[in-house]
Amino acid sequence: ELRVQRRMTLDEIVERLVLPRTTIYEWIKDIPLGKPRSTAGQAKGVAAMQAKYQRLREEAYAQGAAEFETLASEPTFRDFVVLYIAEGGKRNRNRVQICNSDPRVVMLSARWMAALTTKPLTYSIQYHADQDLDELRSQWGRLLGIDGARIVMQRKSNSGQLTGRSWRSELGVLTVTVHDTGLRSRLQAWIDHIKEHDWRLHCA
Repeated sequence: ELRVQRRMTLDEIVERLVLPRTTIYEWIKDIPLGKPRSTAGQAKGVAAMQAKYQRLREEAYAQGAAEFETLASEPTFRDFVVLYIAEGGKRNRNRVQICNSDPRVVMLSARWMAALTTKPLTYSIQYHADQDLDELRSQWGRLLGIDGARIVMQRKSNSGQLTGRSWRSELGVLTVTVHDTGLRSRLQAWIDHIKEHDWRLHCA
């Protein structure tokens, strides 16, 4: 009823029933959305567009659920997903984004993001005023195998000439972003799998 008659999305049903996302997904994965309510003009077009992109997100989520075991056999894939759980941006359903000051974390994340999408990655660094911007670009460019000129520089809002400070982020904080709704939906399936299956087995 929620799916067909009320046309509720996966997320809406999860919120309504307060049950695990993967459980709800298994229940509704073969149940298509009901026909759109008849509306007029622009509202009808908007509703159709929203339904289209919701369907695409759910198809991508299903793809992610289906491909998890294959991807999980690859070294560091689970590491990438767990890092995203800890450090990734999760509010925007249309992008995948992770930021960190540890080059190893950023390198692993960027490598997997590049392998999982056909869309371009973007890079930005939060830096303090007393850091050498050219050196930051050069070092991160070498670590990531990219032209350092592609990296956007963002001065930290609390930055100043902090003489004598002891700051561990010697290379600043680098953010890697890709605008890919499908990848974000697939990633959510991988996150849900680890949270609801792997961690449950570990705790047992």
